[in-house]
Amino acid sequence: MTTRVVTSHQEPHLERQLSNRHIQLIAIGGAIGTGLFMGSGKTISAAGPSVIFVYMIIGFMLFFVMRAMGELLLSNLNYKSFSDFAADLLGPWAGFFTGWTYWFCWVITGIADVIAIAGYSQELWPALPLWIPGLVTIAILLLLNLATVKAFGETEFWFALIKIIAIAALIVVGLFMIFSGFSSDAGPASFSNLWSHGGFFPNEFMGFVAGFQIAVFAFVGIELVGTTAAEAKDPEKNLPKAINSIPIRVLLFYVGALIILMSVIPWTQFQAGHSPFIAMFSLAGLGAAATVVNLVVLTSAMSSANSGIYSTSRMVYGLAQEGDAPGVFGGLSRRKVPQNALFLSCVLLLSGVVLMYAGQDIGKAFDMVTTVSAVCFVFVWSIILASYIAFRRRRPQLHDASKFKMPGGIAMVWVVFAFFGFVLWTLTTQPDTLTALLFTPVWFILLGIAWYILRRRPTHLARYATFQAELARDMEQEA
Repeated sequence: MTTRVVTSHQEPHLERQLSNRHIQLIAIGGAIGTGLFMGSGKTISAAGPSVIFVYMIIGFMLFFVMRAMGELLLSNLNYKSFSDFAADLLGPWAGFFTGWTYWFCWVITGIADVIAIAGYSQELWPALPLWIPGLVTIAILLLLNLATVKAFGETEFWFALIKIIAIAALIVVGLFMIFSGFSSDAGPASFSNLWSHGGFFPNEFMGFVAGFQIAVFAFVGIELVGTTAAEAKDPEKNLPKAINSIPIRVLLFYVGALIILMSVIPWTQFQAGHSPFIAMFSLAGLGAAATVVNLVVLTSAMSSANSGIYSTSRMVYGLAQEGDAPGVFGGLSRRKVPQNALFLSCVLLLSGVVLMYAGQDIGKAFDMVTTVSAVCFVFVWSIILASYIAFRRRRPQLHDASKFKMPGGIAMVWVVFAFFGFVLWTLTTQPDTLTALLFTPVWFILLGIAWYILRRRPTHLARYATFQAELARDMEQEA
């Protein structure tokens, strides 16, 4: 198979600079969100020890989404991301809706990260004005992303490594506490804590359901590796490697960490808004635990903001190539990075700095928008699966030739769709997520209006025709 990524014969194209270690760590960074460090207290207090099964089930289901995405991306190496194969297989409307929805998701996540970075920085340096860390973070990440795609990969590699070391340290310290007979005011550290405080399902079925409603947001970004397809070295080898290791990572980093946390400290002691990581390290007598975990969470939020800047810029670049975004965002700098799309992402992230000084009502509204964006990720995952169904129907010969077939095929796609239906139902069980769910259609109505205006424009039709011709030419060369 060819490994060219053509945008046009005359124009420069994205360069394959992301090596295997970059792709592997970007996949880990995408799978381990800030939510594990800060949000898991809320998940544990809602679901109890059954939260272990919650993370396992979500990880299991999303693995098939990733496998479907992998098979599609490798079927034609001219696809820059999943919005490209959605446009090709489902029609131009799908590329438009997927690309802009994914862009919206990451812009909102990025703004939330900028606000979080300012908050964590103030805990470490109380005298520091809120706007300084937000502004400095955006400036640093912009400069790194403007340099080369390799600089982004390198930054993300080290950010992800910090998260891995923090979780590994938690597991090692926790195991030592369990096997050395450690005891605290909450009782002895023992694996029996998992079932001796009301069993595995202490809050019954609805507690288990509440766990899904919170935990699914921790997996946001797992699909990030799909936006690196056009810039990965040897994608046919590196993408499958990264995708196949997702289940092991979920088991080790999510399930392993949660088992240790709830064994050392009974689940009844965890509270929403308090980091379980800080609680456990403090119990172990590590006085600097709060500072260390805050630094880890700070780098985790910076990692997320970095991913947000990268993925939104590539998505807008791809949309511009297809005629779904202004042409000015479809250009590349001499260093082969979409600099205009990068500037757009960073200007939007600056609104996070403004939001920090806004009133409480705006803060509440933003919380709701964050939930809406998380719900939109489920839409993006669903479009990946719908594209897979269309691929199997329209390109059976490519599926037969694929070396990276999705396990379970079409039947498994419907199982995952049913699971997403269950996830959406869980969001109706709490007032805050129900409100967000009811507001989500507003985004799609706005997109629908934009698409209605755009779809008949001659410039859009011409650029989409060029995009289709390039895909067809690439398929002919592979054949």
